[in-house]
Parts: sequence; C-alpha cells; structure tokens
Amino acid sequence: MLQDFCLSSFIIFIAEMGDKTQLVALTLATRYNARIVLAGIFVATLVVHVFSAVLGHLAGGLLPTHWIHFLAGLAFIGFGFWTLRGDCLDDEECARRKRISSPFLVVATVFFLAELGDKTMLGTVTLATQCTLVPVWLGSTVGMVIADGLAIWVGSVLGARLPERAIKVGAAAIFFGFGAWGTVQGGLNLPPFSWGLGAVVVASFPCLFFYENIKRKIFPGVAGKVPE
Repeated sequence: MLQDFCLSSFIIFIAEMGDKTQLVALTLATRYNARIVLAGIFVATLVVHVFSAVLGHLAGGLLPTHWIHFLAGLAFIGFGFWTLRGDCLDDEECARRKRISSPFLVVATVFFLAELGDKTMLGTVTLATQCTLVPVWLGSTVGMVIADGLAIWVGSVLGARLPERAIKVGAAAIFFGFGAWGTVQGGLNLPPFSWGLGAVVVASFPCLFFYENIKRKIFPGVAGKVPE
C-alpha cells in the first residue's frame, strides 16, 4: 500500500508540473492567500480523484492483468505527448472565480472544474487500474498539492514560474519511460495483433496532440484565420 501511495504521488506530481491546473493555482495565488489556495486545491482534488480512483479500480477488475499493463503503458505514452504540448488557462476558467464570493469556495470550485478531464485526473484513473484504490486516491491528491504548493512558493520567491519548457521535457521523458515499460511488460503476454494496435495508437498521438501545429505547417496562413 505504501508503494502504491508513493508511486501515485510521484506520477501525479510529475503530471501536474506545467499543467493547466498548475496555471490555475498560480493565478489564484496572485489574488488569495496561499494557504487558502492550497486548502481549496486539496479539497477539490480529494473529491475529483476519489471518483477517478473508483473508476480505475472498477475498470481494473474487468480487464485481464496483461491488457491493463499494456493499455496503461499506452496511456502514459499519451500523457507524455500531452505534457509536451502543454495546456493553457482560458478566459472562461478565469471568469468562474468572479461568480463566488468566498475565497475558499472560489478556489475549490475553479480547481474542481479545471481538473475534470485533465491529465492528472486521467492519470489517477490509469494508476487505479493497477494499484490499490485508497493509496492511489490519497497519493494522487498529495502529489497534486505538493506540485501546486511548490509552484506557488517558487513563483512568490522568484517572481516567476518554474522553467516551463525544461519541466515539460523532463516530465514527458518520465512518462515515456513508464509507458514503454508498461507496454512491453503487458505486451509480451498478448497476441501479435496487440502490438500492431499499440503501434497505431502511439503513431496517432503526435497527430492528436499536435494537430494545430501540423495544420499550420501544411496550410500556412489558413490555421487560425478568421473568416470574413
């Protein structure tokens, strides 16, 4: 159980570095007390990740172990590409905090909404397919709070964010390593067609996550052009 807790904390900590929800935490910390921000993050993450862990746990009980390792490995490779692409904080998420007066409720609500469907939420689901439910739930929550707390502290001390590009590359490399290991571990016990399936999925990730960049290169001047 301790191993599952530590693994979940580490993976989600890495996933959160440079993620959209970390940008949310940094934005909120410029307006509210850091302790209130971290408390709101803790509560929101605790709620979101309990559903994620339960979902992953149920899925893990339905799939054979080898397929779980294989699919989880592919998911981590996808998270690596997602990390390289990065996220941005949109105006809609910034506007949500203006509708609630309590600082704690503002932080908890905005962070809860930002976390839905995010990389860290899906990472928790993936971890819960292979590990014990409660340690994954608590470990992923602790990893999120530590990552966001570190970003807030560094931002307040240095007056700037963490070196985003270097963090993205490092985090992506870790995801690729975990993904390759899990895919090979599970795939060794699966039929040959699974390797073909895995190759197609991995090959689709660059197109999926870097579609806009590819479109700009193929059709320069078209992507992002506003029709008259």
